[in-house]
Amino acid sequence: MATYNAPIREINFVLNDVLDVGRLAKEIPAFADATPDVILGLAEEAAKLIEGQIAPLNHTGDQVGCKVKDGVVTVPPGFAEAYKLYSQAGWMSLCNTTQYDGQGLPYTLSKVVEEMLCSANVAFALYPGLTTGCFEAIYANGSEEIKNTYLPKLSTGEWSGTMCITEAHAGSDVGAAKTKATPNGDGSYSIEGQKIFITSGEHEMVDNIIHFVLARLPDSPPGVKGLSTFVVPKYLVNKDGSLGARNKLVAATIEHKMGINGSCTCVMQFDGAQGWMVGAPNTGIQNMFVMMNLARIMVGFQGLGQCELATQNAIRYAIDRKQGKAFNGKPEIIEHADVRRMLLTMKATTEGARVLAYETAFWVDVTHHHPDEKVREEAQDWVDLNTPLVKAFCTDGAVELGSLAIQVYGGHGFIKEHGVEQIARDAKILCLYEGTNGIQAMDLVRRKLMMHNGRLAQRFFQAVRNELNADAPLGWITRPLGRAVDELESTTKFLIESFKTAPDAAGFGAVDFQRAFALTYLGWNWLRMIKAAAQHPDEGFRASKKATAEFFITRMLPQVHSLLGTVRAPTESLMALEAANF
Repeated sequence: MATYNAPIREINFVLNDVLDVGRLAKEIPAFADATPDVILGLAEEAAKLIEGQIAPLNHTGDQVGCKVKDGVVTVPPGFAEAYKLYSQAGWMSLCNTTQYDGQGLPYTLSKVVEEMLCSANVAFALYPGLTTGCFEAIYANGSEEIKNTYLPKLSTGEWSGTMCITEAHAGSDVGAAKTKATPNGDGSYSIEGQKIFITSGEHEMVDNIIHFVLARLPDSPPGVKGLSTFVVPKYLVNKDGSLGARNKLVAATIEHKMGINGSCTCVMQFDGAQGWMVGAPNTGIQNMFVMMNLARIMVGFQGLGQCELATQNAIRYAIDRKQGKAFNGKPEIIEHADVRRMLLTMKATTEGARVLAYETAFWVDVTHHHPDEKVREEAQDWVDLNTPLVKAFCTDGAVELGSLAIQVYGGHGFIKEHGVEQIARDAKILCLYEGTNGIQAMDLVRRKLMMHNGRLAQRFFQAVRNELNADAPLGWITRPLGRAVDELESTTKFLIESFKTAPDAAGFGAVDFQRAFALTYLGWNWLRMIKAAAQHPDEGFRASKKATAEFFITRMLPQVHSLLGTVRAPTESLMALEAANF
């Protein structure tokens, strides 16, 4: 059975030796008490609960799944008890503002905990994850009355939250949504329509579920410009905060899925449910993206968690499993060259992606809390640039590494009792929800490269070159990384220009460009990790980092050049092919 041990040493290394997370406490008054020792200590405490109480539910949750009867959803055994332990221990409120019963700690810390939770049981992690997203959306756009009504109990996890966007006829085309919101004349609205793929849409683990719903007013313009957002509780909330009548909404059914079976994914039917507008009329798409952008980072951490789970289980199995003899005569399969190739691919991806994900979380903290406006602006550039990279690379990596874990196990990996096939099934959805990874690529090419006259990408190129110029002795990594950066920059300029006249060509190459960008970013991460590891007291740790970095630089970074070559390849004939001829 797949097992999970929180990689505390790796987490500490990335936070403190590579990224210097102590800057948060030094530079941001609100985080003065969030020293590296405090952050690491809290991560260690979270790990105890996650390893001991939540990880053991992963296999059962997958096998039993959720059940629905007469609109009531039952979650897998142990989930309700674990959710109560997790929420009451305060892990859901870590980075929420103290104004609404949060702890006011760094977002970065909450993401560290989220990575561990998503390794241990990604289906379970969706319950607190969507609740946090709902909190963030209401906090950003809600009136004081709405905030005071809903945020304290969302913060503590006493109530849970959802994001209700998708409709059967409107998947990624959000502007095609038809759910109606009709004014009731008393400040509330009557919500009518059906939403699909609603994570945590119905369950009995909490007293109330707060739905953040995208709907259309009767006189709104068509498309995305006519959408508004509404808070729609499962149970109406009385003036004194107590719960009132059941609202007119129900889980019509639940989806039967490939993976994340412990997460209830519902079809929600709103039949005149009472809701209240969040934000101004017809600003729903902007309001939703407050939640969506942070949700994309959240999904990236889900992918990172599954990368770690796949990697550590494959390594353990390869060390223990005896099968034939390698060229050196040893029987353990880790001595076989091809197995090492797979394991090093997994290590290079997971460890490099962790720096990318944690650094993005760090910049979110700086964006929201740093006292210097210029510093906040730079941090926001990094958040904007990194979000599609984190979401796409970490989740694509989870699918790839889940498959590699099965390959390392051989035929045993295909058998359910070993647990690694679940990783491959759970991970695939991560590439699809909160905007498919193809949409992330288009966001990178169509929006992020264009913003502020190309300033976002230029920040990245300059930051990497600053690192390259400072470390000539590390030529084995700086020279190939420098070549990758140069080609990435020239292809970035090509895309910016080609998008103006040939958007299909840019669209055709967007996914390859996104992966090339992420691999170049990981090259920068490995350069920084090698420098940081040189000071590490553990010789074995230093040796592991050196070997993994060498593998990445010689076996994975060269992919950048072939990927960018395809980005620049002609596409006219490919787009001219008639659909009927496919």
